[in-house]
Amino acid sequence: MPVAFKSVLCTIAVTATLAGAAGRAAKAQSLEPVAPSGAPNPLSDPTVNNGKILLFDLEARFAKDVLERGGSAFAEWFAEDGVALGNGEAPKIGRVAIAKSANWSPKAYQLTWTPTDAVMGPSGDIGYTWGHFEGHSKDANGNPVTTSGRFMTIWRKQPDGNWKVVLDAGANEPAAAGDCCKLPGP
Repeated sequence: MPVAFKSVLCTIAVTATLAGAAGRAAKAQSLEPVAPSGAPNPLSDPTVNNGKILLFDLEARFAKDVLERGGSAFAEWFAEDGVALGNGEAPKIGRVAIAKSANWSPKAYQLTWTPTDAVMGPSGDIGYTWGHFEGHSKDANGNPVTTSGRFMTIWRKQPDGNWKVVLDAGANEPAAAGDCCKLPGP
């Protein structure tokens, strides 16, 4: 896709985001800018650029797919040479190994996450996101179990133009710790 066309698409996306935020802000009778949930707000975040918007969008689509389809969807987002680093587990190297370990049903385990930030590399073909995740399941007695922690995902543009995960790493922490790293408002 030509660079000029990408810029036009990103400008349209930012304009739509701003228009939606303005409408929500007006409805809430607030003068504060409001960004869509999980998306960077160009009015309050001076680091917003096309790369950050792309990475937040990739994470949102990745998370939605995993929530709907479970472990099989998780594995499909990885590059052939991708690596998954789980808390206290041996690395899973390659999409095949990741698929073998990501065998959960979305009915038995719901994995959700929200990126806190994203950075695109200067070449525009690799970037990373990081944020907070939660996993919800039930123990053998049917009692709810919640795990939570931090994640980091490294994305790389593939030769076919699609973006894939090349590294996903997570570390568990207590559920309340998710509030520790929220960025202060403007």
